[in-house]
Amino acid sequence: MAHEATVHGLGISVDDGGEEGAPVVVLHARGEALPIFISADQAKSISHALEDRPFKRPLTHDLFVEMLTEFGGAIDRVRIDDLSEHTFLAKIDAERYAGGERESVVIDARPSDAIAIALRVDCPVLISDAVLDEAGQPPEAFEIE
Repeated sequence: MAHEATVHGLGISVDDGGEEGAPVVVLHARGEALPIFISADQAKSISHALEDRPFKRPLTHDLFVEMLTEFGGAIDRVRIDDLSEHTFLAKIDAERYAGGERESVVIDARPSDAIAIALRVDCPVLISDAVLDEAGQPPEAFEIE
């Protein structure tokens, strides 16, 4: 089963010694928090989308959405549906129309890219039970400012 997630916020990981580390996006689903470590560029793109603050020039995620739309496609949802060696795996479920016929398309993606795109097109982000069972954490474990 999959659960619809919300983006709780962005933050910076902090180790036991108080040293700052990598950016992290925290999702909430099924009453749990799911932290996903991302790059600074991905954090910036997600931040712009969360704040509905366009960048001066299209970022990669904006360009992807614009191109997909121009070529007759649409994004239905994104899924964070697996873990492999501590790496989250995601899919973008899209559709395209050719000759008046709808065709489903599944695109492999990094979770950070999938989240950034989902925020831009306002589609659901789904997280599988398997992922939450393995990596979900209590929401109170995260301070998001």
